[in-house]
Amino acid sequence: MNLHTHLELHAFRGSVTASEFVGWMQEMRRIRDTTSSEVYTASAEAGLLETWRFGTTTIVDTGVSGATIDALNRGCGRGLFFQEAIGSDPDRASILLKELADTMAARRATASASVRVGVSPHAPYTVSPGLLAGCVALARDEQLPLAMHLAESMAESQFVTSGQGPFAAAWHARGFPLPPRAASPMAYADRAGLLGPDTLAIHAVRLDDEDVHRLRQTGAAVATCPRSNQHHGHGEPPLDRLARAGVPLGLGTDSAVSVDTLDVLAEARAARAIGRMSAETAMRCLTIEAAQALSWEAEIGSLEPGKWADMCVLDLESDALTPEALADLVLRRGGDRVFATYVAGREVWRRGDGTLPVSAQGAGVTPPGSQSHRDSGV
Repeated sequence: MNLHTHLELHAFRGSVTASEFVGWMQEMRRIRDTTSSEVYTASAEAGLLETWRFGTTTIVDTGVSGATIDALNRGCGRGLFFQEAIGSDPDRASILLKELADTMAARRATASASVRVGVSPHAPYTVSPGLLAGCVALARDEQLPLAMHLAESMAESQFVTSGQGPFAAAWHARGFPLPPRAASPMAYADRAGLLGPDTLAIHAVRLDDEDVHRLRQTGAAVATCPRSNQHHGHGEPPLDRLARAGVPLGLGTDSAVSVDTLDVLAEARAARAIGRMSAETAMRCLTIEAAQALSWEAEIGSLEPGKWADMCVLDLESDALTPEALADLVLRRGGDRVFATYVAGREVWRRGDGTLPVSAQGAGVTPPGSQSHRDSGV
C-alpha cells in the first residue's frame, strides 16, 4: 500500500528545480495555477500504472482535480482519494467551504467499495483556521476520513509555534492574520479537532514526545515518506518512538516531483534504516499495518479467507525462506522484480504492460465475505 502520493502531479517529474522546501512549494503553486484538467487526467493514469508496476495494490492519494478517482475507476483499482482544500484568506473561508461541500458531493457520487474519498485541509500554513474548522466539521458530518500534511518542515514549525519564518512572512505580506500559536503543528491540529481514529497525519517528521502521545491518545495514524523528507531536508521521523507507542504507521512515496520513483519498497528500505526495523516489520508497514492505519484491515493488508485478493508477484529466483529472510530479499531486490500486480484477484499490471486495463465493472467482481469470494480460497 502506498499511503501517500499525488498522482495528478506525476507528469511534472523533473520540472521543479528547487529542493529547498519553501522554494519548491512556490514552484509547485505556479504549476498548479497553470495546469489543465487534461494534463491531470493523463498524469494520474501514468502515476497509477507506475504504482502498479512497483507492486502497489492500494493507493492513498491527495489532489485537487479528482483525476485519480477517474483513473482508479477506469482501471478497477483500489484507493482512497483525499480532496485537498487550500486557502489562507480568512475572508474566503465560507466560499471555499461551500465549493468543497459541492465538490465532495460530486466525489462521493463516483465512489465505490474500492474507491473511497476523504477530505484533506492541506497544511497549517496554507489553510486558514476557519477553513480548517469547516473541513473537520464537513468530514465528521459526512463520516469521511481526514488527512493533513503535518509536522513536515522547520518552516511549518516556525509558523505554528512562533509566527515567524517564510510561511509567516507570506501571510503577513498578504495581510492575513496568523493563527493562534501552538506548541507544535501536531498540537495545533489537535486543538482544531482534526486528530482522531479517522485521521492520517502525513509526514509527521518533527515530533516530540507530547506529539507522539497525542497521536496515540487520539488514535490518529501516520503516513511518512522517508525519501521525500530526505530530498527536502526535513530530517528523519521518529519511527522507533511511533512504533513503541503503538501509533498506526504506513509508508508513502509522496509525488514524483519529490522522488524518482513511486516505489514503496524503496520507502521501506529507507524506513528500515531510519527506524532500525527488521525487514519483516518494514514489510508490515506496507501491508497489514498500513491497512490498520485506514481501518481497512478486515478487507486488505494480508492474504486470508474473506479478504480481497490484492497481491503482487515477484520474480525473486530463490527457494523458500524464513519470513524475515524472505522480507529482507524482497526489500533488497526491490520493485524491479515485480512480475504482476492483482487487485481483487484481477490482473491490473504485468511486466511489459503500459496501459490501464479495461474496466471490469459489472464483470463479476464480488465483495469480501460473499460465497463466490470465499470459494476462491484467497
